[in-house]
Amino acid sequence: MYQFDIAAGTKADLYRDLLAALDALTADETDPIANMANAAALVWEYLPDLNWAGFYRLVEGELVLGPFQGKVACIRIPVGKGVCGAAAATLTTQLVEDVHAFPGHIACDAASRSELVVPVTKDGALIAVLDLDSPEPARFDAEDAAGCEALAALLAKRLRS
Repeated sequence: MYQFDIAAGTKADLYRDLLAALDALTADETDPIANMANAAALVWEYLPDLNWAGFYRLVEGELVLGPFQGKVACIRIPVGKGVCGAAAATLTTQLVEDVHAFPGHIACDAASRSELVVPVTKDGALIAVLDLDSPEPARFDAEDAAGCEALAALLAKRLRS
């Protein structure tokens, strides 16, 4: 079993420790589903104020639900639709303080108030998006975005093409 010493200090400490834990979890594994499942569980366990953490995988031009923690979720999201679709279409992180103000937001869970979606890319191609939802408005900031971008970059290296 894995045991991690995740800092209770600054947000920078938290993300540094999460990155080290994800590195240890995925170091010898190339299966994308296994690695996404452990990444979702790790983020869910250690990031506060989340009501959903997981992945949507790019499958035949559409985002399809992948490993996650939280309530049941939308299964398929068209690229370009909602926050996840916007991240997939633009290959840029989407940090949304108020999902109800986001044009075309897809409400899989009505309790979600803010969202952070980070593209997971390998060799410039989209593999998946990491999606974090919170019931707290403006839960995520630039430091969360940078931390999750580092997690996504590490994870992308561990996924086979």
